[in-house]
Amino acid sequence: MQLWKLYKVPLLLTIVSLILYWFFAYDLIRTEYSKLITLYSLLWLLFVLILKYSKHNIQLLAGVALLFRVIFILAIPNLSQDFYRFIWDGRMILQGFNPYLYTPESFITAQEFPIAQAQDLYKGMGQLNGSHFSNYPPINQLCFVIASLFSNSSILNSVVVLRILIIAADFGTFFFGKRLLQEFNIPVKHIFWYVLNPFIIIELTGNLHFEGVMIFFLVWSLFLLHSGKWKWAAVVFALSISVKLIPLLFLPLLFKYFKKPFAKGIDLKKLISFYAIVGTTTILLFAPFFSSEFINNYTQTVALWFNNFEFNASIYYIIRELGYLFRGYNEIAIIGKILSVIVFLIVIGLAIFNKRKTTKALIINMLLGLTCYLLLSTTIHPWYIATLLILSVFTNYKYPLVWSFIVILSYLAYINLNKADKSENLWIIAIEYVVVYGVLIWELFIKKRVKQE
Repeated sequence: MQLWKLYKVPLLLTIVSLILYWFFAYDLIRTEYSKLITLYSLLWLLFVLILKYSKHNIQLLAGVALLFRVIFILAIPNLSQDFYRFIWDGRMILQGFNPYLYTPESFITAQEFPIAQAQDLYKGMGQLNGSHFSNYPPINQLCFVIASLFSNSSILNSVVVLRILIIAADFGTFFFGKRLLQEFNIPVKHIFWYVLNPFIIIELTGNLHFEGVMIFFLVWSLFLLHSGKWKWAAVVFALSISVKLIPLLFLPLLFKYFKKPFAKGIDLKKLISFYAIVGTTTILLFAPFFSSEFINNYTQTVALWFNNFEFNASIYYIIRELGYLFRGYNEIAIIGKILSVIVFLIVIGLAIFNKRKTTKALIINMLLGLTCYLLLSTTIHPWYIATLLILSVFTNYKYPLVWSFIVILSYLAYINLNKADKSENLWIIAIEYVVVYGVLIWELFIKKRVKQE
C-alpha cells in the first residue's frame, strides 16, 4: 500500500501501458492501420507521462521497462517476418550447412527439407527473403544458433530465446549507457528515451530486430574507449560490426580521436593498432564461414540494399522521380552507388574537420554521419532508427526521438498490398520526412541562431 501511495500515478500509467502492449503483441495484425497508429500513439503518450512523473526514480523506470518487454515474451512478431530467416539460419548451422552458401528457396524448390519446419519457415519469411543468401554477420548467427540449441523444433520457443537475448542486450545498453551519461555529466534519466521508448520495445523486443544487440556492443565499446581501455574497446567494436555492419561507417570518425599524450597531433600508432584489432577480430569471427563463394555471395547480397531495394527513402525518392522524368526508368543502380559515395565523403569530411577530440564529440559525429547515411539511403526500415536514437541520448539533439515516433507511418506503406498498385503511398512518406527534416533543420541551423539573438 505504501508503494501505491508513493507512486500511484506512474503505477496507473504502467498498468494501462501493459494492457495496450498486450493488445499490440497479441491482438494486432500489421494491416490494421487505424489500430496500429492508435495503439502506438497512446503508448507514446503514456511513455512521456511515465517519464514526467518518475524521471528521478531510476529503479522504478528500469522495472517498468522490463515489464513492458516481458509482455511480448510469448508473442509471434506481427510487424516483421525476418525472424523466420533467423531461425532458418540457426538451424542450418546446427545441421552443418553454411548459411551464406545456400538460399532457402534452393532447398524448397528441390523439395529438400534439411531442417525441422523448413516449409513453415520458408512460407513465413516470404519469397523475397528466401531467394537471397544470408547477410547476417557471425555474432548475429551465433544468436540464431543459441535459439536453435534451446529449441530446434518449435518456432515459438525459438522466438522466446531470441527475445530473451535482445532483452538482455537492452539492459546491457542501459548499464553502460547510464555509466557513460554519468561520465558526461548528463542526467541518467536520458537513457530512458531509449530503454523505455515504445519504438525500441516494439521494434527490438517485439519484432526481434538485432540492432539492439549491435547497439549494446557499440555503447559498451564507447564506454571502454572513454575509459582509456582502447584495446578492449576495439574488440567489442568488432563484435558490434559482427552483429550488424553499420558500425563500419563510424571507423573513419576515429581518425582524430587518438591524440598524443602531452603533445599536439594524432597518435598514429594507437590509431593503426585500434583499426588492426577491429579488422583482425572481425575477420576471425567470419573465418569459420570463409570461402571464395562466401565472399561473392555476401558482397552481392549486401549490395542489394544499395542497388535494388527501396523503401521509406527520402532524398533518393526525389532523385528517382527526376530519373523517371529525364530517363524514363528507375536509375536505382546508379543513384544508389552515387549516394553511397556521397555518404562516404561526408563521413570523411566529419573526420577530417573535427576539431574536438572527446568521446562526446565523437558520438555527435557518429550521429551526424549516420543521419546523412539514413537520409541518403534507398531503404529505411523503421528499426534502422534505433542506432540514431541511442547516439542522440548522449547529445542535445532530439530529432532522432521525433523520428522514432513518426516512423510508424512507414508501416502505412503496406496499405496498397491488396490493391493493383502495390507501391508505397508517397504522401504518407512525405508527411514523415517533412516532420523529420523540419526538426533536424531547426536543431542544426536555426535553434542556435535564435538563442544567440
